[in-house]
Amino acid sequence: MLSGLTDGISRRVEGAGAVFSETFFDTTLRLGVTGLSRAGKTVFITALVANLLNRGRMPQLKAQAQGRIQAVYLQPQPDLTLPRFDFETHLAALTGDQPRWPASTRAISELRLSFRVAPSGLFSFLRGLHTLHLDIVDYPGEWLLDLALLDQCYEAWSEATLTRLAKRPEAAVFLAQARAEDGALPLEEGTARGLAESFTAYLQAARDLGRVDVTPGRFLLPGDLAGSPVLTFAPLPKPAHTPRASLWREMERRYEGYKARVVRPFFRDHFSKIDRQIVLADVLGAIHQGPRAVEDLRQTMAEVLGAFRPGRNSWLTGLFGGRRIERILFAATKADHLHHMQHPALTGITAALLAEAKSRADFGGAKTEAMSLASLRATVEETASRDGEELPAVKGTLLATGRPAVMYPGHLPEDPARVLSPAREGAESWLEADYSLMGFAPARLSLKPGEGPPHIRLDRAVEFLIGDAL
Repeated sequence: MLSGLTDGISRRVEGAGAVFSETFFDTTLRLGVTGLSRAGKTVFITALVANLLNRGRMPQLKAQAQGRIQAVYLQPQPDLTLPRFDFETHLAALTGDQPRWPASTRAISELRLSFRVAPSGLFSFLRGLHTLHLDIVDYPGEWLLDLALLDQCYEAWSEATLTRLAKRPEAAVFLAQARAEDGALPLEEGTARGLAESFTAYLQAARDLGRVDVTPGRFLLPGDLAGSPVLTFAPLPKPAHTPRASLWREMERRYEGYKARVVRPFFRDHFSKIDRQIVLADVLGAIHQGPRAVEDLRQTMAEVLGAFRPGRNSWLTGLFGGRRIERILFAATKADHLHHMQHPALTGITAALLAEAKSRADFGGAKTEAMSLASLRATVEETASRDGEELPAVKGTLLATGRPAVMYPGHLPEDPARVLSPAREGAESWLEADYSLMGFAPARLSLKPGEGPPHIRLDRAVEFLIGDAL
């Protein structure tokens, strides 16, 4: 007991010393990066790091524009237990002779980027160079959505999930199986396994369709938990009686085990230590799918923002172990699929999707912002003619065929209510317009020395997220 006590005190003193050192000499920020379905998270991190190492395309980053960033370099990550984000391999995929989109990451990873920055302000001549360590923490969006489960019991989660799935054709097989089971009967492991497999098949189909609310996330990324009881449960209608050892009781026990053994450790070990956060979302893809997809995205974004602990950090809160997320950026990706004339409309729709949840974060003291960006620009702007009308379009190389194509996706309304109102009302389709999208391959690049890959507003995103720390 004495040894354990002294070890604990020693660790606290060492931790306090590290915080003290960082407080008065160096600064460390942990930036969480996650993305909802098909948002391009791996491309974002790769382009972010590449453009911070070579900042020729970062004019909106104030410290760079003022000439105060002396050097930026990659360092070994501080957490030796986490995989390193494979930046070099992903960059090679994007910038090679035959560029391709890199494979998405399937687990949490980390990368440390260090800045040497000259101070600013009236008395800057009295201070030397400052070091900012930026720890970029990459984790699957499905894990973020799981945090909402912490506030839900199995009964509430089952009811909400089954209600949502009733409107989705891809869930028909699982729903029929779940409704045919009597949760009051004694547990049979084969039945539980069959339900979990059918539910997982639905989640995979939903993700392939671009759905954003695909939880529990570890069902899709099981890792070494594959086949374990903690991943062998599914939502069920609650029977009139739930005796001991019944199927319902066991599903409930496993659901609670999932929260205790999977969700809470992620929150404790990783998520609770994040200072800044960016959430990437394919808003254009949701609009293309229709009103129901937009409403799903709106509800999911509200749940995501509810999972954060917004507020302002100080050196004192860091010293005593409590951290809060100070800045949250929601970014609509694939802005290069639109002519720049339509970017304000995309940003406006994204901001409107966040309106309810944003007010809660603002009240807690966090800064939040919505933005449209393209981590890696894959198109150039063109003008297309249709029925004698000149339309603002983009041109790129089709991912499916490798051939060039010009795309006009449709006119996004300047009033976000034109999109959000039909979505809230449960409309099946857009009455006034159709929105289309094409999948583009990354363009072949010819970069000048000191330049990172071309992008849209990546520099503005960085300025919002870490500009104050620079």
